[in-house]
Amino acid sequence: MNTRIPHCIAACLVACAVTAQATELVYTPVNPAFGGNPLNGTWLLNNAQAQNDYDDPDLKDRTSAFGGTSALERFSNQLESRMLSQLLDNISNGQTGSMATDAFLIDVIDDSGALSIKVTDRVTGEISIIEVSGLNP
Repeated sequence: MNTRIPHCIAACLVACAVTAQATELVYTPVNPAFGGNPLNGTWLLNNAQAQNDYDDPDLKDRTSAFGGTSALERFSNQLESRMLSQLLDNISNGQTGSMATDAFLIDVIDDSGALSIKVTDRVTGEISIIEVSGLNP
């Protein structure tokens, strides 16, 4: 009878193994771009950026708010912009004047009620004349 007990146990194990159920393997993507959990996006992006050792040579120029200009150049540009704005304000009030910048010479001339603005390009010597008439209705 001692030999029959191990055979009984073996038969029970075989019967259990035959009745065991298996399920399908289902692939679930990790990346949210392919249907994965949206909460994985930040984690995946941070891991990708941590592994990225590429340094963009143009990044400094693009991220600089002033395009790599010095403080003196920025000040000169702001001052020039302010002076042009003041000149335009004077034109709207009927006043004349002139201004010289690195690129242009600007002359405002009042020709008996008709306002002329003469802009000369310093590099090419090209002259543009803008005539405004009927300022005072």
